[in-house]
Amino acid sequence: MTAPLRILDGIDVTGKRVVVRTDLNVPMKNGRITDNTRLRHAVPTLVELADKRAIVIVLSHFERPCGKVVPDYSLALLRPALETSLQRTVHFVETDWRDGAHRSVVATAKPGDILLMENTRFHPGEEENDPDFSRALAALGDIYVNDAFSVAHRAHASTEGIAQFLPSFAGRGMQAELSALDLVLGNPVRTVGAVIGGSKVSTKIPVLENLVTGVDELIIGGGMANTFLHARGINVGRSLYEPELAETARRIMRKAEAHSCDIVLPRDVVVAKDFALNAAHAVVDIRSVPADYMILDIGPETATDIIEQFGDLKTLLWNGPVGAFETEPFGRSTFALAREAARLTKAGRLLTVAGGGDTVAALSAAGVEKDFSYVSMAGGAFLEWLEGRGLPGVNALKTFRQDIKI
Repeated sequence: MTAPLRILDGIDVTGKRVVVRTDLNVPMKNGRITDNTRLRHAVPTLVELADKRAIVIVLSHFERPCGKVVPDYSLALLRPALETSLQRTVHFVETDWRDGAHRSVVATAKPGDILLMENTRFHPGEEENDPDFSRALAALGDIYVNDAFSVAHRAHASTEGIAQFLPSFAGRGMQAELSALDLVLGNPVRTVGAVIGGSKVSTKIPVLENLVTGVDELIIGGGMANTFLHARGINVGRSLYEPELAETARRIMRKAEAHSCDIVLPRDVVVAKDFALNAAHAVVDIRSVPADYMILDIGPETATDIIEQFGDLKTLLWNGPVGAFETEPFGRSTFALAREAARLTKAGRLLTVAGGGDTVAALSAAGVEKDFSYVSMAGGAFLEWLEGRGLPGVNALKTFRQDIKI
């Protein structure tokens, strides 16, 4: 049977060994971390548990060593940065996960200690969700906490398998993520809108099909809007689009109509012959795109329309930019929409939840990443949640096992 998500409130962890799955898979260049966001996201849960005198055992993957020991992918490289984020000592436990030597280190740890274990993907059983490796991970602790929503879509030993053998709970980051998503797709305050952008419809068909059943306004931008425009018989010139998905786009539009969801597409666009920095460009009506031009952003009239619609919303979900924002001047509409959504959020008039790598980058470029109600760092897990799919790492936390007690 299933039960509600179990969280850390009221759990006595004093003296207990708590295995915490985090996501420390930070980007690095030339041996230096270029973005420590994931380290900072791990802090609340780890500090809370250590302060409550638990022995905190941290699991994470890093890069893709494919079940082999790759020194360049050792979590030892991240220990100093994690210590800086936590403002406390972190003990690195060297292991290849096969010889069992790490167990003695864990056994001698003291309450309040934080132990950073080696890359779980050094063992082939991690990505295979091997029961034996899951049991080995479970043997490290008394309690399991999953605080890594960003990998909850992976049924791996450290995200799903281990939860079959230990009392399991959501960490504070996981709890916050799921609470935010519930506010936009579970029990939202209406009217609900969604901005969905990106380059291709093919990568977000399930997302679109799910959203039209749950939101009131679906604003489609980016390259994927071109496929919908083409499906409506509009010439999009040399723009990126997927003609083979025209019928899919029409099916989504029919489904939206059946669920009283209004699909918003551009009525004017920014076009250019060349996709290049500061390329010569023009604003044209959507029915006047020259055959040798490509659409690279929604136009100012469309942006104004959407901004006005934002004023009627209570809840907004955002995934994907509405133009090629990385290249000036094709990010202007994305930035304008982001700043207005942020303004309404700060004024207490709009709840905003955003996620996806390009989305986070666009909000950061607009200078408003911290002004949204919640910004998810998850990629694949965020998209799969938008598709309405259950995530193995989340479902495992809701499994009720009468034979596991705490």
